Amino acid sequence: MIKSVGHVMGHRIGKIKICFVIHSLHTGGMERVMSELAKQFSMKENIELHLVLYGRSRTIFYDIPKNVTLHKPGWSFRDDMRLIFTLRTLIWLRRTVSSIKPDTILSLGEYWNSFVLLALKGKDVPIYVSDRCRPDLDLGQPHEWLRKWLYPNASGIISQTQKAKDIYTKKFNHPNIRVIPNPIHEVKQIEKSVKKEDIILSVGRLIETKHHDRLIRIFDRVKKDNWKLVIVGGDAIQQNCMKQLKELIYERDLKDRVELTGNVSDVEKYYLKSKIFAFTSSSEGYPNVIGEAMSAGLPVIAYDCVAGPSEMVEDTITGYLVDTFDDQRFTDRLSELMESEILRNKMGEKAKTKIQKLSENQIADQFFSFILP
Repeated sequence: MIKSVGHVMGHRIGKIKICFVIHSLHTGGMERVMSELAKQFSMKENIELHLVLYGRSRTIFYDIPKNVTLHKPGWSFRDDMRLIFTLRTLIWLRRTVSSIKPDTILSLGEYWNSFVLLALKGKDVPIYVSDRCRPDLDLGQPHEWLRKWLYPNASGIISQTQKAKDIYTKKFNHPNIRVIPNPIHEVKQIEKSVKKEDIILSVGRLIETKHHDRLIRIFDRVKKDNWKLVIVGGDAIQQNCMKQLKELIYERDLKDRVELTGNVSDVEKYYLKSKIFAFTSSSEGYPNVIGEAMSAGLPVIAYDCVAGPSEMVEDTITGYLVDTFDDQRFTDRLSELMESEILRNKMGEKAKTKIQKLSENQIADQFFSFILP
């Protein structure tokens, strides 16, 4: 195993060099976590922070602090020469990290951590990795084989939930796994108070595992004409869900009651003017959007998938957890929230209080102390 950073730090003079490594900074929970960590780490004294962006897409959706040094390839990835450009990226990543000479490295991404560990194999630097997906998800071969081979070489593994830690302990037999939940961005009221509307909000990429189609059908069954469903998020991983959802909305004559916003930069506005947060995802690691909704004082109703929602939402206290795909139960619970302002406010206030322990600075400190023991 790569030696502990504590061994390095004892002989370090000058600024501590930290290197964050990620394949994408486009929209997504993992990308948002990395950007939040970059923001928090960049405010610490005696830290020199580098962020290496090595994936095919170099679009940057989230703000990165100006004092963070960004590294990305100076050439475009060519899919028609995928093998050659994958090898080129591997070499570029190794050379770039070598030139930085970091004291410690943090890599995010279940499909990409193995790539980072492979690129840096043999380098005398601690590497900490964190998967961001459903912990029992089978990534298929060769990904599973690569993880079992390479993850033991990591200095530490960060899991988002205790359930994930239990699964990873059996799978990777690694002695240094730490549970650190995601930092939750606090949604604060803006200067001019945003007026609440009869809106059910859902936030997330338009991908099949989010099951926005089921949410639309559930909303349609409730039959409360004064309410509106707003889904914030854009198409991802080439599944073309936006088109399919628009067709469903048209078929059910819901164009005046269901809004698809696409990607937005001002998502806080939607949290603040909504009254309920609904989440029908069946595959999660640790959904940031649930935490953000709770910080805005919204009661949450969500599928109780393998990991994630149950570690944030306390059933009947801060919202409702519903067995995955039990859409009749989801409909009934959603209807209860829509009908009772007292219930919504009670759950929303408790949700806001509970989520405060996951503030960005507190969670960033946990990451910091783990990768720099």
